[in-house]
Amino acid sequence: MTKQNKPEICPLCGGVKKDGSTTFTVDFGDGLVVVRQVPAKVCSQCGAYWIIDEIAEKLEGIVADARKKHSIVEVTSLIA
Repeated sequence: MTKQNKPEICPLCGGVKKDGSTTFTVDFGDGLVVVRQVPAKVCSQCGAYWIIDEIAEKLEGIVADARKKHSIVEVTSLIA
């Protein structure tokens, strides 16, 4: 079995990480940003999630934009 075929193991609980999505939330003091449908690897056992760098950069842009607009609450979805 090659490394590519092995399931990714959650370092927190030993469960299996699978493709899925999560909700990402940032409270930056003066405002709150909620991004739904964020692609991530999600542990099937404990629910912990990991977001790849490309998606994290998009999330950073969304948060920066909300700060510039002085949004109190911003809710959006991200479909990669």
